[in-house]
Amino acid sequence: MNHVERFRAVMNFQPVDRLPMWEWAMWWDKTIKRWHGEGLPQDLACHQVFDISAFFGLDPYQQFWFSTTEATIEATQHHVEGAVETMDDYRRIRPALFPDHGRAIETMRPWGERQARGEAVVWSTLEGFFWCPRTLMNIERLSYAFYDQPELVHAINQDLLEFNLGLVRQMTKVCVPTFMTLAEDMSYNHGPMISKATFDEFLAPYYRRLIAELREHDIMLIVDTDGDVTQMVPWLLDTGVAGVLPLERQAGVDGMKLREAFPGLRMVGHFNKMVMNCGEDAVRAEFERLRPLVKSGGFIPSVDHQTPPGVSIEEYRSYLRIFTEFVNNP
Repeated sequence: MNHVERFRAVMNFQPVDRLPMWEWAMWWDKTIKRWHGEGLPQDLACHQVFDISAFFGLDPYQQFWFSTTEATIEATQHHVEGAVETMDDYRRIRPALFPDHGRAIETMRPWGERQARGEAVVWSTLEGFFWCPRTLMNIERLSYAFYDQPELVHAINQDLLEFNLGLVRQMTKVCVPTFMTLAEDMSYNHGPMISKATFDEFLAPYYRRLIAELREHDIMLIVDTDGDVTQMVPWLLDTGVAGVLPLERQAGVDGMKLREAFPGLRMVGHFNKMVMNCGEDAVRAEFERLRPLVKSGGFIPSVDHQTPPGVSIEEYRSYLRIFTEFVNNP
């Protein structure tokens, strides 16, 4: 099987020759800085995720992150946090938002060709309908705005929807990603940051319209939200979302309980990053914890967020060696 076939098979609960060996999250800049002093080539910067993956022998997955503030598709986040408090503020900065990504999208073309040959998996990330207004307003202002300025939140998300739909239509003429992620980060270690009623009013309608467009291109949507996503999973599934990541262990997420409750849920991540520097036995035990979930299908094991700087390059190599054994004998 090639990389694209393998990803699609796992996510469709079909048998595979081996599991994908993929790190969905870029490494922390402090981790890469540490590794530069431990043997990682100096010319590999933290944003060069594909090249770092190749250096470590991971499967070739190439991410394109579509910023709402800059005309770039690098795997990095761009913030203008707190610039908006009122509708007048939003109207003032609106001309500087939602840039033209035409030139950047053109750089996806060779990756589309590689993907067509099964040599790499292309995935794109869009900013979500909690992420974007939260970034513009900050979390406190947004929390009040759901009640005091609903028209402002809807205005932002309507513009974001049109932007995201335009990106999908534009990029699919050049390269149809194997899957897409929606950046949200709308849960924390005790659950969702918003109520279901708020989700249903301010996010769900935009999710449904975006997902309808993605389905026309057979693109699976996975929501990226940190913390404990458990309570939110049925909300997301109801809109047509296919899966979630990263299922953070420090927030108490239990992948098997999610599988039992939602048999068709796709999942990525769930390997507790906090054991990566605790020795080989701890790493093996963590992979063993994931084995039943792997056997249930629809799950790709990966670190449940960026590899922290407390992990040395040798400890990471040890993790990868055990990871390699695991993906070949899940």
